[in-house]
Amino acid sequence: MSGAIIDLRSDTVTRPTPAMRRAMAEAVVGDDVLGDDPTVIALQERIAQVMGKEAACFVPTGTMANQTAIRAQTEPGDEVIAHEDSHIIHYETGSPAALSGVMIRPLRGHAGLFEASDVEEAVRPNNVHSPHSALLVIENTHNRGGGAVWPLERFARVAASARQRGIRVHLDGARIWNACAATGHSPADYARHADTVSCCFSKGLGAPAGSAVAGDRATIARVARFRKMFGGTMRQSGVLAAAAMHALDHHRARMVEDHANARRLAEALSGVPGLSVPLPVETNMCFVDVDPRHGSAAELCQRLKAAGLLVLPTAPQRVRFVCHLDVSAAMIDAAVAVVARAVGAAPQPVA
Repeated sequence: MSGAIIDLRSDTVTRPTPAMRRAMAEAVVGDDVLGDDPTVIALQERIAQVMGKEAACFVPTGTMANQTAIRAQTEPGDEVIAHEDSHIIHYETGSPAALSGVMIRPLRGHAGLFEASDVEEAVRPNNVHSPHSALLVIENTHNRGGGAVWPLERFARVAASARQRGIRVHLDGARIWNACAATGHSPADYARHADTVSCCFSKGLGAPAGSAVAGDRATIARVARFRKMFGGTMRQSGVLAAAAMHALDHHRARMVEDHANARRLAEALSGVPGLSVPLPVETNMCFVDVDPRHGSAAELCQRLKAAGLLVLPTAPQRVRFVCHLDVSAAMIDAAVAVVARAVGAAPQPVA
């Protein structure tokens, strides 16, 4: 590998800023397992307020946020409805089956989105033969959908179609902060249509770890119980909660810069022969399809790595680029030049 490294593999690769490190070092802590870490308590109260919910629970990871929410709202043998490209299907190691004993009923739809009619058709009949349709999971923004944002009206309509049938709704809002930055809506605007909502602090917000689940008090009490069961309780975790609080205070407003950088990247790469951008760039992600004459996505990623650019293959011919707070517009231009050289093309100018 030569030159400086530009890391666009994920928005999880960010390093804590000096100010965030100071906030972590100065955090007032207690024992969160015993319920007396004041910084964790403050974060949970803040997330509940931001989401318009009664309570929230701080957990170590986004996967644990989703899985405790699923376990808290289902029983073994139930069925969870979700898009076929959902994070809970592709990136959580079979946890719904392993931890909650539930089946997944996958839905199709462009860029991770679907319609109320899709939910209605997926609901199982109420008989002794079928699993119970217990929970709908909606991911916003949608990772494998290219960072697609759910329009609020569509989200509300789809969620209502489930809740009217007695099916609870979990909003996988790992990147809900990006959805809100893109639309101008508040997290509560989306969350009011769901029974539970998760959010992540270590993606676009740039904290080193941590997520949260918000909902009604009874459900969040169950989430906290399953957090313990799944090994997710931590002691003086206020140091992580302090990082999340700092990120909420200082990093939310700047997320539009990541979106602008992703659009800048997409515009330039779409002009490189042999590359195409298959999905609209709505937030901080840009997916690029690679013509087979340039090799597979994995092979291209290896060539880019050797030149100092880190990205991830997500399909045999598809590469994902993710912009984040450690990446500037100048670094995006440098990344475009690296990609263009790797596929044997001249760098495309960016307006």
